[in-house]
Amino acid sequence: MNEFKPFDDKLAGLLAAMSPAGRRRLTVDIAKKLRQRQQQRIKSQKAPDGTPYAPRKSQPLRAKQGRIKREMFAKLRTNRYMKASGNDSAAVVEFTGKVQRIARVHQFGLKEKPGRNAREVHYEKRVLLGSNNHDEKDIEDIIIDMFRGFE
Repeated sequence: MNEFKPFDDKLAGLLAAMSPAGRRRLTVDIAKKLRQRQQQRIKSQKAPDGTPYAPRKSQPLRAKQGRIKREMFAKLRTNRYMKASGNDSAAVVEFTGKVQRIARVHQFGLKEKPGRNAREVHYEKRVLLGSNNHDEKDIEDIIIDMFRGFE
């Protein structure tokens, strides 16, 4: 069952009365807000339910000295790779290009070869994109603000 079903039922009549351009503007605003929330959550290294991501695997003792690792998914959460779009029927937040594969592996906890000649590695499940009650509240606020503008 769709987690937004009760919300959809409440606003279906109001949204049907809007013009396609108005709905498109609304979905773009929703998608941008959702992308912003997802980026903040990924930066804080937390899943949508609030649990922290599984930590990185420890590196071998003989690894290169002085190497500073960036936090996980620092580039992945940038606007360049995480796109927000909307049309008159849907708001979409997605990863684009080659990073989709990386995001999918971490989202579902799959196995992958990190390099061409490397062994297959099992990655822990780290949910990058998801929704929670705060996201639903933000969507409601955006829609309410949009309808207040029509008054």
